[in-house]
Amino acid sequence: MAIPDLLIEEAISWRRELHAQPELGYQEVNTSQWVAEKLRGFGLQTHTGLAGTGVVATLENGPGPAIGFRADMDALPITELSSVPWRSTRPGVMHACGHDGHTAMLLAAAKHLSATRRFSGTLHFVFQPAEENLGGARKMVADGLFGRFPMSAIYGLHNWPGLPVGHLAVNSGAMMASLDAFEITLSGRSCHAAMPENGDDPVVAAAQLILALQTIPARRLSPLASAVVSVTQINGGEAINVIPEKVVLRGTVRCLQSDIREKVRGLIAEFVSASPPGITGQLVWLTDYPVTHNNAVEARKVRDCALALLPEHQVHWQVNPSMASEDFACMLEACPGAYFWIGADGSTPSRPLHNAHYDFNDEIVAHGVAVWSTLAEQLLPVTR
Repeated sequence: MAIPDLLIEEAISWRRELHAQPELGYQEVNTSQWVAEKLRGFGLQTHTGLAGTGVVATLENGPGPAIGFRADMDALPITELSSVPWRSTRPGVMHACGHDGHTAMLLAAAKHLSATRRFSGTLHFVFQPAEENLGGARKMVADGLFGRFPMSAIYGLHNWPGLPVGHLAVNSGAMMASLDAFEITLSGRSCHAAMPENGDDPVVAAAQLILALQTIPARRLSPLASAVVSVTQINGGEAINVIPEKVVLRGTVRCLQSDIREKVRGLIAEFVSASPPGITGQLVWLTDYPVTHNNAVEARKVRDCALALLPEHQVHWQVNPSMASEDFACMLEACPGAYFWIGADGSTPSRPLHNAHYDFNDEIVAHGVAVWSTLAEQLLPVTR
């Protein structure tokens, strides 16, 4: 599909403008206003305020079903280390996952489709806040996304390092893992470090627990199950000669099967409750996203549309899912749909996502706009 060069150039300029002005989840006030102004300028019915800073724009063009396209808008709490002219102007905040590119591509697709209107039905363009660990998708659903904007299906994409530009990957079933973030507090009796017999040491208990948790995927699950348990933070103690009262562990669980996810959660609770004598353990679950599970019918529609746009060798079907997570899963729980990846590796490989040197590859932009536009025209065909 031919997308006008001027529109691609405009989308790249939007992307770089967004990159320079990143905002964290639920703080995308300026981003949200900027996106809404652009959409209104394209002549779309534009609504703001879902999940605080979310934006939904509607394009109606004749009879037919309604579908939704989603992009995420938030940045990450990372200090950017790249030297590009459009690098972040906000210390400690950067677009390290490509949400600036996702937003720009969907905006360009909205502008293109509003001008060409080679479809029959209704398109909802969903710009979501707070994808990074804050559950913006779930909040948009709770705020009435699918009640206020009924749709038969919703689709989302993500740029994907490791996959070449111009390629697309989609699965029927699991695309991304579930996410469960936990906090474990181990409490004992503080004492002098030289007299450990007078206390109950939560530091040693924490060390034992960290090692024990690693036996869950290694020894408590089938080798055919997919699960990762990672302890990523340890906090405890204030002085080198004092055994502390408490140690706090934080980490995440990732799974590709819902039943395995529930089993792992139960096993972690079992390990925490089996703390050594004198130690009490408390487990709190902080964040949870389900498995990003594509509807089989909608995933095949994405594959078929991709094959209408791309050579067969550039369309990847039933690839290995990622153990990373995506809160678009919460939208897929409420509405049929599919989530897919588009390649990010151009003439040089992309930096990894969430890397301080990462920058969205602008070579993707034309491909992303074409994919969205093709999906609209193939899924909402004009009947004559």
